[in-house]
Amino acid sequence: MYAKLSKCELWLKKVVFIGHVISFEGILVDHRKVEAVSMWERPMNVTAIHSFLGLAGYYKRFIE
Repeated sequence: MYAKLSKCELWLKKVVFIGHVISFEGILVDHRKVEAVSMWERPMNVTAIHSFLGLAGYYKRFIE
């Protein structure tokens, strides 16, 4: 594996990666994702309901 030095960022206090914030405090969910789920439009068919429930269920554990 090789790393291109010009693309590397070292000694960061926090990193946002795939909807999560990784820092010294631990791994937290990005609050922009939680906002997006809470503002989601009402699903109108079964497939959309399944998709929304899966997504909301994942982020629910971070909200409580």
